[in-house]
Amino acid sequence: MTSRDLVAFGAIAVALVNGLAGAYGLLRWYRVEESRAFWLGVRVGQVGSLAFGLMAGVLWLEDRKPTDNLFYIYALLPIAIGMIAEQLRLTAAEQVLANRGLENAQAVGELPEAEQRSVVVSILRREMGVMAAAALVVCFLALRAWGTAHGF
Repeated sequence: MTSRDLVAFGAIAVALVNGLAGAYGLLRWYRVEESRAFWLGVRVGQVGSLAFGLMAGVLWLEDRKPTDNLFYIYALLPIAIGMIAEQLRLTAAEQVLANRGLENAQAVGELPEAEQRSVVVSILRREMGVMAAAALVVCFLALRAWGTAHGF
C-alpha cells in the first residue's frame, strides 16, 4: 500500500465515520431524542481524526510529503475542531442554567420533576447539537484532506 493509498483510505474513513455520526446526531437533535449510538460514533470519529493526524505527522517525518501543503491543515484541523467542540460542550450546562435564571445545578434540584427533566434535556440537546455540527465540519475537512493528498 502506497502513502497515497494510506492517506486516501484514512481520509475517507474519517469522513465517513464523522459524516454518519454528524448526520445521525442532527436527526436525533431535531427529534429531541437521546442516542448512545451517536456519542459512540462521535468518539470513534475523534479517535479516527487523531489517528489520521498522527499518520500525517509520521509521513511528514519520513519525508513523504504531498505536493499541496494545504493537506496538513485539512489533516490536523479536525483535532483542533474536536477540542474546541468539547470545550463548547462543557459550557452547555452553564449556558442552559443561565438562560433559565438558575444559579447552579443545586437550583435545578429544587424545581419540580418535570422542569428538572426539561433542563436536563435542554443541556443534552445543546451538547448533541455542538458535537454533531463539529462532526460534520470534520467530515468536510477530511474530504478536503483527501482532495489535497496528491503527490505522496
